[in-house]
Amino acid sequence: MWHFFGEATEDLTHADSRLWRTLLALLVKPGFLTREFIEGRRASYLPPVRLYLVLSVMFFLLAASGGGGSIGVIGAAAPDDAPPKVVVSSITERSIGGEAIEQSQQLCERIPETGRWSALLRRSCIHSVQDRGRSLKEAFFHALPRAMFLFLPLIAAMMALLYWSPRHYYVEHLLLLLHNHAFVFLIVIITWVVERALPSAVSSSRPAVLLRLAVQIYIAIYIYRSMRQVYGQGALLTNAKFLVMSFVYGLSAVVMLALTVLYSALAL
Repeated sequence: MWHFFGEATEDLTHADSRLWRTLLALLVKPGFLTREFIEGRRASYLPPVRLYLVLSVMFFLLAASGGGGSIGVIGAAAPDDAPPKVVVSSITERSIGGEAIEQSQQLCERIPETGRWSALLRRSCIHSVQDRGRSLKEAFFHALPRAMFLFLPLIAAMMALLYWSPRHYYVEHLLLLLHNHAFVFLIVIITWVVERALPSAVSSSRPAVLLRLAVQIYIAIYIYRSMRQVYGQGALLTNAKFLVMSFVYGLSAVVMLALTVLYSALAL
């Protein structure tokens, strides 16, 4: 146990350890770790899957701890002699009780009867409204890391189609996605830590907004540079493929998130 503790302490504190060398390269060298791994120079850095899993666990733990859930009831009306009207009623902690239960039942009973799935959705709807979305949020953050782990191989297959010529191995696309997602997890974790360390007056002001904007721009530039580094194609061709992959990734991510929310609701 003492030997194990010493090894772990050295990994965390030694300036030249694999951990810090990997994290530093991940932050400031787009595509570098993927290129090193492909060319066989692997001993000096953490394995890609382990790096991804560790950072994803930290990311989703921090994301799940970011405040309590909240839920609202949306009411819509379209009278004959007036324009349509939408009213959003927020269910707060004080309103949890008979009124909230009745409100949730009225809302959830509008789910159409289409068989077994509608009964499950209605039960999940009532449960979610009554506890202000806490159980749905917990189920969602429990399922999302698994969904992401299934999502990455599908995106890698799409990249394989995009980079058909010259031919690349499928694992090269998967490695790049693992490293790029690990980078996004890391930079967002650092941003959250910085924001939480700031006073509340500063964290909600213009500097915090500019920090988030700068991080988003850096992520886009980083991913573009990583594609150029790993695949070695010109700027114009990489720009075109970057735009195509951004669209495909965004559309696929929306579908993946929607399916994860549906799965989380049905699992309540």
